[in-house]
Amino acid sequence: MQRLLIIVLNVFLFSSCHSQDSNHSQPASVTKPFFRPLTETEKNNYANAIEPFYDKLLRRSGFNGAILVAKNGEVVFEDYRGFVNLKTKEPITAESSFHLASVSKTFTGMTILKLIEQGRLGLQDDVRKYLPDFPYQNITIKLLLTHRSGLPNYLNFVDNSRVEYYQVKTKKGKTVTRKRVVKVKSDITRLLTNETLYQYLVNKRPPIQSQPDRLFNYCNTNYALLAYIIEKITKQSFPEYMKDSVFVPLGMNHTYIFSIKDSAAYQPTYRGNSPWPMDKLDCVYGDKNVYSTVRDMLLWDKALYQNKFVSANTFNMAIQPFTYERRAGHYYGLGWHLLNTPPDPIIPYHNGKWHGTNSVFKRIISDSATIIVIGNKLNNNIYKTGQLSMIFTGKADTTKPEE
Repeated sequence: MQRLLIIVLNVFLFSSCHSQDSNHSQPASVTKPFFRPLTETEKNNYANAIEPFYDKLLRRSGFNGAILVAKNGEVVFEDYRGFVNLKTKEPITAESSFHLASVSKTFTGMTILKLIEQGRLGLQDDVRKYLPDFPYQNITIKLLLTHRSGLPNYLNFVDNSRVEYYQVKTKKGKTVTRKRVVKVKSDITRLLTNETLYQYLVNKRPPIQSQPDRLFNYCNTNYALLAYIIEKITKQSFPEYMKDSVFVPLGMNHTYIFSIKDSAAYQPTYRGNSPWPMDKLDCVYGDKNVYSTVRDMLLWDKALYQNKFVSANTFNMAIQPFTYERRAGHYYGLGWHLLNTPPDPIIPYHNGKWHGTNSVFKRIISDSATIIVIGNKLNNNIYKTGQLSMIFTGKADTTKPEE
């Protein structure tokens, strides 16, 4: 570890002295339209700093997946390890697409903002403008994006449980909010889709977790509804619209949305050597179900840096803190977790976890650097790779260790 810290310090000092596009006094919300090419020495220094960290944290812990670290849009570290399928021993390559889990929310959120730019919906629009029979009142597009809707999480009410929040007084007389999981009966036994999930909300109206805009409550229902709203606006299925309007235009040729039509070709993830079987929640998209590669994710990253998908102003709005996440310095924007510790620049990121998938997508905007990791075999060390940001910032990482 001491050797790693020395290497990191050397890289940070080198890049601080030689990089003309890293400016820590610059607001993190400023996107860059171009990148300065790296020298071979810079690339080697970054790779040398990353290698021992990767070796200790991932390679030795049985990492099964892909990692890519980029600076100024250029790959400075990349590796592929393990198997797509542990039974057939198909090796993981740069073309192997994996489930991004909740990193998928960055696509859903930014696509909603793209439609807002096009004037096809508004941030403050009521959900019932697009879904007239939606059974909950006073919930806007913005509240879905920021996880402030108060809606129940379908991962719970569809899966025979419900989360309840309640208040108690401590021994010192302070009132605190706690939560508990209550078992409930679910009548959903078949594969759920966004359409059938929406109809369940309409017909059953499971109880809300809180009043709208009262508090932050990370909830997958929000982003499943956003994908459903995109379908209503565009008159296309979410997988088709994302392919036609996002993935193909950006050259993301190994990226797609998994849906019920793909269920026969379900690609399992793993816990140990055991495949995770498909369950009734696996076909809902918007909150998850983007499959991609680390190289395709770099194309997504570049498109955001270079304002090819949304304008700089729109992206800057997306990474402003809209809601506090119950931890000092941690917020949620419009589809992004945010590390916000002034005077340091804001760092947008998103982690993901679904079955055996762990994923990390962290963007150190002030340094034009990006960390992308996707694993298909459960390994919580993947979340710790966000710590690689210290190679670029020179400061310790305090982002969420897991989704």
